[in-house]
Amino acid sequence: MSPLKGVMIGAGYFAQFQTEGWNRIPTAKIVAVADALPGRAKEFAERWNIPAAYTDAAAMLAKEKPDFVDIATRPEAHLALVTLAARHGAHVICQKPMAPTWAECLAMVKVCNEAKVRLLLHENWRWQPWYREIKRLLDARTLGKPFHIAFHMRTGDGRGEQPYTVQPYFRDMPQFILYEVVVHFIDTFRYLVGEIATVSCQTARVNPVIKGEDYALVQIRFHSGVQGLIDANRFSGRVAVDMTLGAFRLEGDRAAIRLSPDGQLWLTEYGKDEVRHEFSVPAEGYKGDSVKATQAHLVSCLQSGQRSESEGEDYLQNVAAVFACYRSAESGRTVSPTEWFGRKA
Repeated sequence: MSPLKGVMIGAGYFAQFQTEGWNRIPTAKIVAVADALPGRAKEFAERWNIPAAYTDAAAMLAKEKPDFVDIATRPEAHLALVTLAARHGAHVICQKPMAPTWAECLAMVKVCNEAKVRLLLHENWRWQPWYREIKRLLDARTLGKPFHIAFHMRTGDGRGEQPYTVQPYFRDMPQFILYEVVVHFIDTFRYLVGEIATVSCQTARVNPVIKGEDYALVQIRFHSGVQGLIDANRFSGRVAVDMTLGAFRLEGDRAAIRLSPDGQLWLTEYGKDEVRHEFSVPAEGYKGDSVKATQAHLVSCLQSGQRSESEGEDYLQNVAAVFACYRSAESGRTVSPTEWFGRKA
């Protein structure tokens, strides 16, 4: 089967990890990149050996006629770019967050359905090898029936007068830690233990120089009966951010598994001492080569027609859970993500 022909829109910080992954996937070939900032696409193309560079995404799509478009821009541009790609008959791989509003997220799904192209979300967290291994242990019943899942995040890159130096636009996002970061954990929790029934959330802004919230405490009840907790802030931890962004724990009725910030897994069979659980972690790529794993999976699904783990309409479950967290924090009540389905805005 011939490699799929792809183009990229966006040549910013995270696009470098995506391009590095694409360069090692034989089933896809990135032939062009577009970025509206003068000179950025050209420099990016030269650095990553991409044949063509554009400042106009529409011109790129018209000339290159790709099989798929990889969108690596800020979320406020996603709807317009997804619409543009769909009108050119190209499948879409789009970075998270999906879009700033529920109506825009629904519109992204609709425009792709109407154009008969696929909308796939680039959600790479669940593809980190430690979470794939935890899923394997769950499926093998090594942990028994799960009843508790939790993530504790502390990073220090959000302190000071100029926080988030790597991605400074974080400072101006009106919704931040839930929308930009916690959505990763929500998707991974859903991958491991199933769909969310309700959330109860509290938020705060610790650093006053930013616009959005940088602290969130989320209690989650899953339809499976599992209880979850996400305790996250980007203020009180190390500035050198850990591999995993924090510590994860899942407890079953037979055993518990713990993920340490360096990407190691620790297994406790009840009544025995905790032991290190050995598993394979690729040495190259982003966070256990999760970006490459994500993209290889998505391209495989485009080629085979099989459903991916991150179809646009399925990813709406994550979006609804994030918006339910904001509603809970505003209202002080427990909220179900299902409140968002059936509404237009």
